[in-house]
Amino acid sequence: MDSIDARLLDLLQQGLPLIARPFADLAGRLGSDVISRIERLKSDGIIRQIGAIFDSAALGYKSALVAFRVDGPVVDAVADIVSAHPGVSHCYSREADYNVWFTITGAPGGDPGTEVQALAASAGAGDYLVLPALKVFKIGVFLPMSDWSRPSEHQPAPSRPEPAELSERDRAAIRALQSDLPLVDRPFVELASRAGMTESELLDLARGYLERGLMRRFAAVLRHHRAGYAANAMVCWRVEPGRVDEVGRALASDCSVSHCYERPASAKWPYPLYTMVHARSAEELDASIARLAAIAASEHIVLRTVKEYKKSRVPYFTGE
Repeated sequence: MDSIDARLLDLLQQGLPLIARPFADLAGRLGSDVISRIERLKSDGIIRQIGAIFDSAALGYKSALVAFRVDGPVVDAVADIVSAHPGVSHCYSREADYNVWFTITGAPGGDPGTEVQALAASAGAGDYLVLPALKVFKIGVFLPMSDWSRPSEHQPAPSRPEPAELSERDRAAIRALQSDLPLVDRPFVELASRAGMTESELLDLARGYLERGLMRRFAAVLRHHRAGYAANAMVCWRVEPGRVDEVGRALASDCSVSHCYERPASAKWPYPLYTMVHARSAEELDASIARLAAIAASEHIVLRTVKEYKKSRVPYFTGE
């Protein structure tokens, strides 16, 4: 990977322009052909996908972070059962008493809690946590790959919009936009054809989704380890109720944090704040967590990833 690759990856993560020839725009900014570079970066496993990153809640979907407490010998079997569920997008084993963690998303009108109960029964998990997001302070993985990117450029997420009223035309556009972008000069032509509309119609809709907050960005998602970020952990913070907003905003402003949420606390799991922290090495991860601990000034628990079982995008409106 050279310096142009690194800057290209930064630009792709921040978002492609929603225009007819986005790759030509990037090529002009970088002074280099980008399609062949992207093909190589995908072949090398660094780029997972390029497509629309939607706000699930804004589309009417409900999601929750869930943790099962299961015996060590059956962790793999339980994680396999969980990962097979179509509504589960992420599933990991982590270093904690609650050792199988996953994210589950339910379609509009559905109830993730009901799905979790069924999964717990089939997996034999008698003790579990269901942790929907109460407030989002930051969402969006950005892995700086070049000196061109500056941490101060990445701001916490804005307030989430209310669920939108979507037409069948919108649903068709969303189904197309969430798929992997073809690596051709005018990639939105193919996506528009799948949605049964013209290129300009699809792009107009996409720009509208971005402006309304339904789409967070149209961007590349990288594979962390392949991109050089080998260490990550979820850190749960035991912050007093009156300090949650203040501490959440402060933690979200740190460049090592990709996600920061407030979730329900309880007597058996008394942590209202959650951060995902990414680093290039275990030593860098420890330093980042120490820096965050000084900011939060509260008890916390570090849940390092033991094994990744599933990591995928939530498919929207695919059952229609």
